[in-house]
Amino acid sequence: MSPTKPGQKPNCPNFSSGPCAKRPGWSLQALADAPLGRSHRHKIGKTKLQLAIDLTREVLAVPADYRIGIVPASDTGAVEMALWTMLGPRGVDMLAWESFGEGWVTDVIKQLQLPNTRSIRADYGLLPDLSTVNFDHDVVFTWNGTTSGVRVPNGDWIAADRKGLTICDATSAAFAQSLDWPKLDVVTFSWQKVLGGEAAHGMIILSPRAVERLTTYQPQWPVPKIFRLTNGTKLIEGIFVGDTINTPSMLCVEDYIDALHWAQSIGGLEGLIGRANANHHMIADWVARTPWIGFLARDPQTQSNTSVCLQIIDPAITALTPEAQAAFVKKMSTLLEDEKVAFDIDAYRDAPPGLRIWCGATVESRDVALLTQWLDWAYASVRAG
Repeated sequence: MSPTKPGQKPNCPNFSSGPCAKRPGWSLQALADAPLGRSHRHKIGKTKLQLAIDLTREVLAVPADYRIGIVPASDTGAVEMALWTMLGPRGVDMLAWESFGEGWVTDVIKQLQLPNTRSIRADYGLLPDLSTVNFDHDVVFTWNGTTSGVRVPNGDWIAADRKGLTICDATSAAFAQSLDWPKLDVVTFSWQKVLGGEAAHGMIILSPRAVERLTTYQPQWPVPKIFRLTNGTKLIEGIFVGDTINTPSMLCVEDYIDALHWAQSIGGLEGLIGRANANHHMIADWVARTPWIGFLARDPQTQSNTSVCLQIIDPAITALTPEAQAAFVKKMSTLLEDEKVAFDIDAYRDAPPGLRIWCGATVESRDVALLTQWLDWAYASVRAG
């Protein structure tokens, strides 16, 4: 006998971890004011880009003396820009506990081939030992592990009197978690995470210490044009007032501005964090009463409130090979997609078999609650064969 399907479906089935769901109530009409067919270097384009920067500062409460720039190639481009232009004069501590952090380790060790580089790693579900970080070195880390659902709980572990720079990939943490700005020298993120913006554009935020590094240090290797933040020893100030390195999509800029205005309308950062936390709590309550599912993040203090990663803990399933476990989860996600209940909730390809549910602020708690009912149905259906 087949399990009974729940009576209601989520209003929005988009639980992808990037691009994530658009804000509630979004429609194409929200982009009607985009200056399409106009130069981004004309006053109208620069005004829009400056507005995106100003709203970012306001919503995220970025300190007044930190610079904010719009850069090419999404969060990846922003992180690479920081690595290629700032690393070299000090040793480097690279932190990795999931696939994106591992990617930055590869870039620094194999591509830049920097001497005196340490990689401080942990398996999926865990944080590395943060007490071992040497803050005489530059430190590169992700605030929130998008593919593991493990985040740093706060910035207390970062030395206030550090000599090196902290370079933080915050793409799935910005707008959903409280970043400790005085502890961060470079922060990067992209529009398609958390606020549901469109892809291809990255943001880089620089502390005065990061600016000092840029203007007093020149790498020994050639720096590609799209990574250049300085002209000689002078900061290219235009990047931080809307004069972008390459041509941005003004349609995407308009969409980001719309998302930022929505963020303001729900109480700014506090409202965004509150919505993400409420969604995570909905999942946590379900996990607590459901014997077959568990969080990949082992410590509740490190569980992400955006990229919530889950694994099946039913002994009958965990006894299977990883390939068979992945096949079981794939059958579940296929059932849910066929029912138009949940799209794109498979674990990341490099992560252990499981589910990844985006719970950022643009997702409604009611939809998360309904999703958990369908997850029970999908699990029971596949388990029954």
